[in-house]
Amino acid sequence: MQSCRETEGSFVNEDFPAPEEGMLLTVLLIVEDIDRSRTFYRDVLGATVVRERDPCVMRFLNSWLIINVGGGPTEDKPEVTMAPPRDPNLTASALNIRVADIHAVYGEWRRRGADFLTPPIDRGVEIRCYIRDPDGHLIEVGQTTGLLES
Repeated sequence: MQSCRETEGSFVNEDFPAPEEGMLLTVLLIVEDIDRSRTFYRDVLGATVVRERDPCVMRFLNSWLIINVGGGPTEDKPEVTMAPPRDPNLTASALNIRVADIHAVYGEWRRRGADFLTPPIDRGVEIRCYIRDPDGHLIEVGQTTGLLES
């Protein structure tokens, strides 16, 4: 884990998603068990832990994952309850990971414990396959083949 230095309640780290100017995009995943999800993203997908928990912050590829447990409404989201997916077969969003060599990633992540829904399937303009994290969040892994040519 990379170390963070706490300064008056804020964390300072070059890998921490806190821009000094402009914006950046992070992905918030609501999970049942932070430790289980952190282990999956670190050990199976290779993410780097920046902050262990509450929330867990991970550097993943060229972005960040914020992993936290759900909860009820708050004053800034008065009618919103945050919860992990209830049905892993019904999804409204997915992480989409683009790779240079899908077969290499598929083999490596399977060795690390990823349970893919299918092997990579060639769809003409891309080769793709899917996995789920421990809470059922869908993750697409794809390699662009002819998409840029069409």
